[in-house]
Amino acid sequence: MRPAAWGPGYVRKPAVPTLESVGEVENMPQPQPPSWNPKLLVECLTPDFRGDLRAVEKVALSGLDVYAHNVETVAELQRKVRDPRANFDQSLRVLKHVKKVQPDIVSKTSMMLGLGETDEQVHATMKGKEAENQKPLSEAVYIKVEEYVTPEKFKYWEKVGNELGFLYTASGPLVRSSYKADFPALLNYLTRRT
Repeated sequence: MRPAAWGPGYVRKPAVPTLESVGEVENMPQPQPPSWNPKLLVECLTPDFRGDLRAVEKVALSGLDVYAHNVETVAELQRKVRDPRANFDQSLRVLKHVKKVQPDIVSKTSMMLGLGETDEQVHATMKGKEAENQKPLSEAVYIKVEEYVTPEKFKYWEKVGNELGFLYTASGPLVRSSYKADFPALLNYLTRRT
């Protein structure tokens, strides 16, 4: 699989395994020594590995700077939006385990808006992730939605994310989990801690 690169020094590798290898630790990427290219920051967008925390751990310890896994939507709409094999609690377990085994890694997640969620549900989801140190949060609408989400509403959720202490919150109608992955605030944060 070929990684996608944004600007100098940032690479984002989408989903790691094939469906056949989900949960098989042997098929996960091998850890990279810290010196493999210290000027290159790496993000990996991962599945939930069907809850296999050994696979999550192997990826988290592979030398990444950013571990991305999308919760997709609020807990109450998971069954409507996601594959039945995935669920909100399993995604939170994945993100929590990443921080447990690699506390210095930046974890990143996203959720879609406009699927019928309430403001209370979105706020509770953001606050719950904030409590688990899942930062940054990228909110996105990138599938067919049931309702139009106004630019003002996206700005509101960006403000809420910032007030909750997320490293950065990208919130808008064209935002995806890969949106501005090399966002200057994230790059500055990552570069300062190395």
